[in-house]
Order: sequence, then C-alpha cells, then structure tokens
Amino acid sequence: MLSVVSLLISSNSYAKTIELTSPNKEIKLTISITDKIYYNISYNNDVLLKDCYLQLVLQDEVLGRDPKLRGIKENKVSETISPDIPLKFSTVKNEYNSLLLNFRDGYSVEFRAFDDGVAYRFITDKKGVVKIMGEDFAIGFPEDYLAHMQQPHSFKTAYEEIYTHVRTKDFFSEERNMCVLPVLLDTGKDYKILISESDLSDYPCMFLQGTNNNGMISTFPKVPLEFGEDGDRSVKILKEADYIAETSGTRSFPWRYFILTNNDGQLIENTMTLRLSAPKEIENPNWIIPGQASWEWWNGATPYGPDVDFVSGFNLDTYKYFIDFAATYGMEYIVMDEGWALSTRDPYTPNPTVDVHEIIRYGKEKNVGVFLWLTWLTVENHFDLFETVAGWGVKGLKIDFMDRSDQWMVNYYERVAKEAAKHKLLVDFHGSFKPAGLEYKYPNVISYEGVRGMEQMGGCYPDNSIYHPFIRNAVGPMDYTPGAMISMQPERYGGRSGDRPNSASIGTRAYQMALFVIFESGLQMLADNPTLYYRNHECTEFITQVPTTWDETKVLEAKVGEYLIVAKRKGGKWYIGGMANGKEDERTFDIDLSFLSKNKGYHHMTSFEDGINADRQAMDYRKKESNVQHGDIIHIKMVRNGGWVALIK
Repeated sequence: MLSVVSLLISSNSYAKTIELTSPNKEIKLTISITDKIYYNISYNNDVLLKDCYLQLVLQDEVLGRDPKLRGIKENKVSETISPDIPLKFSTVKNEYNSLLLNFRDGYSVEFRAFDDGVAYRFITDKKGVVKIMGEDFAIGFPEDYLAHMQQPHSFKTAYEEIYTHVRTKDFFSEERNMCVLPVLLDTGKDYKILISESDLSDYPCMFLQGTNNNGMISTFPKVPLEFGEDGDRSVKILKEADYIAETSGTRSFPWRYFILTNNDGQLIENTMTLRLSAPKEIENPNWIIPGQASWEWWNGATPYGPDVDFVSGFNLDTYKYFIDFAATYGMEYIVMDEGWALSTRDPYTPNPTVDVHEIIRYGKEKNVGVFLWLTWLTVENHFDLFETVAGWGVKGLKIDFMDRSDQWMVNYYERVAKEAAKHKLLVDFHGSFKPAGLEYKYPNVISYEGVRGMEQMGGCYPDNSIYHPFIRNAVGPMDYTPGAMISMQPERYGGRSGDRPNSASIGTRAYQMALFVIFESGLQMLADNPTLYYRNHECTEFITQVPTTWDETKVLEAKVGEYLIVAKRKGGKWYIGGMANGKEDERTFDIDLSFLSKNKGYHHMTSFEDGINADRQAMDYRKKESNVQHGDIIHIKMVRNGGWVALIK
C-alpha cells in the first residue's frame, strides 16, 4: 500500500518520496516532500497529473511551505455505506488506502487512494480562530488536455453557464479564466479526470483558473464584510476582507478529489462525494420522503380545456387542479413558486387569491405535500419562518437566488439545512452551487439546481445537457425540471414557441421521458401543464412511476458529450434510459440484458422510442410491449437529440 522510496535525512537537500496505491493497484499517488508538498497521480503507470502541490495560507504562516515531516500513519478501510437518499445505490462499498502525513507546526495532510480516484485534505491543530488568506490547489498536466467546464464572469453566478470545451494550454489566456467545480478533463488517451470537492463546511467553494504552464490553480471568493440593498432577492457586497475564511484553528478542511477512469460510464456510477462526506446529523431521517412534484412556474399555471371551468393562473382553483393531477398519478408533492405570498419580502402573509392554507389542507386530503418557494434573503431576514410554515403543514422549501459561494453563503446553506431539519422540512436549493456533501450530512437537503436546466427554454438543449450526467450530476442531485410534452428539434424552436404558457423543449419526446431515469434528484419535477400530461396519458403514466431513488445503477453505453444509456434497479424492476446529442442523425446500439435475473424467466418490457419522423417532428414516438429475458440482446435506436426509455418487470 505505502512505500517510502527515499528517507529525509537531516538536510533539506534530500527529499522524502512516498507512494500510495489504490486497493486494486491501478492508481498510484507519488508524494515528494521538498520545499513544498508535491504529488503526481498515475493510472496504470500513465502519469495523468504531474508537479501538483498543495498549500494552505494562514495569516502568519504557509502550511506546506518548507514542510517538516514528523510522522506517517497509514490505514486501510473497507466498509459499506447505506445512504438515506440513495440516488445510485442503496449500499455503497467504501474501500481505500490512506496515509496521514503529520508535520511540525500543527497540521497534517490526509491522502486517500480509491480504485476510482484520489482525494486529500488539510487538518489543522491550531489554537483559537485562524484566518485563511488562501489555498493552493495546484495541478499540472503532462499534455494538452481538453477541459469541459462552466466559466462564470465572476464569483457571483447562478451556476447555469453552458459547458465550454477549452484546451488546458489555452485556458490561461481565456477572457473568462475561471471555472466552477466540477470540471472534467479529457486526456485524449481514453482517460477522464473529474475534479470536485466534498465535506464543504465553514469554508468557501473552490474555483479553478488556468496557469501559463498548462495547469490549473485554485481561487476563492473573499469573506464579505458589508452588505447593501440590491432588490428583493439579493444583496450587494460593499466590502470584502483580504482573507477567504475565518474559522476554527482545529478542524479538517474540505476534501479535494479526483475521479480517474478509462471508462466514461464510471463517471456516472461514481459515489465519491458520498464517500468523503461528513457523518449525518439527523438521527432519525425516516420522515425524509423523496419523490416527484408537479410544478406550475414553467408552464405558467395555465391548465385549460373542457374540464377547466375556472380562470387559470396563480390562484386557489388552479393549485387545487395541480393537486388533483398529482394525486391522480401518485405524485408526492406540488411546488408553489413565486406568487403564493403577497410579497416576496413577507413570508407570513399569503396572497389571498391563492389561499395557501386551504391548498395545504386540500393537499393533505389528497395525500399531496406542498413545497413553498422563497428567496434566500427573505429566509435570512425571517429565520423563524421554518417553525411557522411547518406549523402550516408545509413539507418543504424551495430556496432561490443565492448566486454566491463565499464562506458566509456556504454557512447559510448549512444553517438552513439544520433549522429545516429541526422542523422536519425538506429543502431544494435553487440558484445554488453544486452538491458538496451537505446533502449527506443533512439528507433533508433533497436537491440542488445550479444547472442549465429546462427553465432556460431554448437555451437548454441536448448538446449541452448530455454533459450533465458525466459532470454536474456525477457529484450529486440535480434539479433540472424535465418533463416537457411539447418537443421540438432545434431548427424548429424559434420565435416565442418556448415562452410560457406554451413552453417547449428541444429534444424528442422519448428523450424527455428518458431524463427521468437518467438524471438524479431526490425531488424530481414534472415541469409541464397538467392539461398536456392528461392528453399524453401513456407517457405520463410511465414517467410518474419512475422512482427517484435506486438500489443499483449500471451504465450500458456511454461516451462523454455524445450519448448515454443507463439501467437502474428499484426492487425487482429495471428502468433503462438513453439520451443522445444532435451531432449524428441516428445512433444504434445492441444492449445486453445479462443484468436481468437468470431465474425468473421472461420479463415484461414496456419501451418508448423515437418515432419514424422524430428527426423532424420531435413529438413522434412509439410505445412497444415485449417479453425479454436474461442474456437477450435488444436493439436501440435514437435519432438526433433523441432518447429511449423502458421499464422491465
């Protein structure tokens, strides 16, 4: 597991080199301690990251500069984790080799090597409170890699930028020389590297910048000191500190991790954020119920037709109609977005045309829970609202427009999660940074947006969304809000066709249906109009029976940025979902069903595929019924921007 290649003798001119390997011996971490703590990472003897180093800059000293090693502690762990909200697996094997490097001056660095990656973190033992001036997460690339990433203009971001695809040697000269996590690196030699963080607490999110020597280095938002008015849903930062965090001197810092793979499907199956998260703080989480939700904002709250004998809109009759729809198809929740309260600044006075108390009562009668939308600023200004809305019977809150990830805001997320848990409320964060472990510490944090999802209308398209399972969704739950019943190919999407109330999506009907299987979220929205769902009953019947948690996940076909086919099991049922980009007119696959049970004979399969005209009329689909068994090979076809979905039971 660990070997000391050369010993540090009394003079600093001698380096200590330490090797740590993964349990399967394929991944090797080589640490060299000289003037800094350097490391290289190799996979099957191919060096993927080189000349990397790490430092933690305190106000009075730099941890990792001229390090003096005092001792090494090695460990080997093999355990099983059972997440409360299993988005991929009901049980997760957590197996790794680790070493703890203890240095003089009261700090340590812990490294872990897994079969699918490497992680490290700083641990400090300092008295009192310390100011963190900065942190150096510095990595180098032996060749020119291709980086798939989101590049914001500044630290203020809703995390909804499209993915850009930049050569690492060019990143330094980009006008927007910064990206959020996670970022995916393609080495050009079959290997992929996904970078993110976990156990983020009392510390800002990490961003990355390009360097002029084909590398990346961390950068962080500063601690805000003074705020000013900026409308009803945000604040202006008027003054910043010169440090990124002020925190306890005795603590462990966030994990920085790399997922390493030569199999694109492993990015989807990975559980690294979970394996590096802090222990959960909720003793009995049985009240946390994931599920699907009907949502009115995307479709403009405009049901219509012969059965609608009221003026639709954001009013009592319309919300009761949404509850009836949710109850008809066995959905757990509805989400009431902006407009349920008389003012966005006042969470205690419902809009009288909405009558939220009657809606909650009616929802209980129909066994449908209610989520309420709020701005983060309103929540912060009225932090006792958790007790209030829980008393009303609300099941969860959708909290929006944070758009920041400095230390203050990261702490805000945790304060919200803790207070919400105290009153048994679920939380869906919107306008938020990526998941980084809080959702396991407080599993009532059911999902996060912070993604270019369907609310972007024509700005949301398969060529971009195909990256989500490999990057954003690979690190945690993602509230994309799928479920459009009006589907278009991109050249047909124009004018006001994507505006509410007739909201439309780019991609085929089968593609939209498959997203419910592929995308992971503890709260999965049905974004479209109940009227359209009723008119497309067989599609709605299918997607409303798709689970939001899973016992097992198997990737069947995957290529980053091009296509994905994944099978997921819940109990004795298997669901298969496929999606493709728009770069090829048609893709065909032969899928081996050897994952089905051998001993149960034939299984019934209900599938939805792109219709013969779906390449032009994206709403064209075909439903099929068939019997399949273990070892069968089934033929799948997806048109451009297409999909395929099935239930096998």
